Amino acid sequence: MEKYIIGNLKMNLLTPAERNHYLASFSAELKKSKFANSKIILCPPFIHFEKFVGIFGGTDVEVGSQDVYFEERGSFTGEISPSMVKNFGGKYVILGHSERRRYFGETNSIVNEKIKVALKAGLRPVYCIGETEDERKRELTFDVIARQIKEGISEIANTQADKIIIAYEPIWAVGTDVVPSSNEIMEAKILIRKVLSEMYSQELAEKIPVLYGGSVKAKSATQVCVDPGMDGALIGRESLIPMEFLKIASIIDKS
Repeated sequence: MEKYIIGNLKMNLLTPAERNHYLASFSAELKKSKFANSKIILCPPFIHFEKFVGIFGGTDVEVGSQDVYFEERGSFTGEISPSMVKNFGGKYVILGHSERRRYFGETNSIVNEKIKVALKAGLRPVYCIGETEDERKRELTFDVIARQIKEGISEIANTQADKIIIAYEPIWAVGTDVVPSSNEIMEAKILIRKVLSEMYSQELAEKIPVLYGGSVKAKSATQVCVDPGMDGALIGRESLIPMEFLKIASIIDKS
């Protein structure tokens, strides 16, 4: 299966100069890299979206959004619709990220609505799931993940399901230096595949990429992505350092 290396730049690149420096640095590093088995995807703040699409159009780098709203158009001040992302050159959208759930109160059902409209617009949703530290301590990891999958991709047809990408992000590892073991990640992946098999079929479940996210670095990429057999990575902090991001991508691509 093709690998997906996704950079979530979050709320960074605050000035045109900072953005332009990032783009120049990324483009220079990209020329030194070759990826035979992976898609490289960057998800910048939406204010930079057109610039990223313009710079990377015609290259192997694709662009996605960090979120969308579940209406196509209308009086929804401050929101971005899936059609906007698609029509301005985006191909992917991160949905259900733990920060969206924590700070903006997003639920599985809200994310489900977003996934539906994203698919309808022709975008590939990157659906984030994962347990908190408290849920993990109470041994609720499997229950939480199963519920997030069942509710988050409820009513998604067989013909659309393989367009979804699942990103397993244990919340206790996001933005920290805590790294789960390969076995912990593999157990989560096996559970995800099991739930997907029950919802669809084993054959279809195997076609849905399952990525790992949460403090991914070059030094931990083998442990958290390669050894557990993940189909790529969703990368936060390190995506802001092009050299490190592409180093991680190279490790995963060559595995």
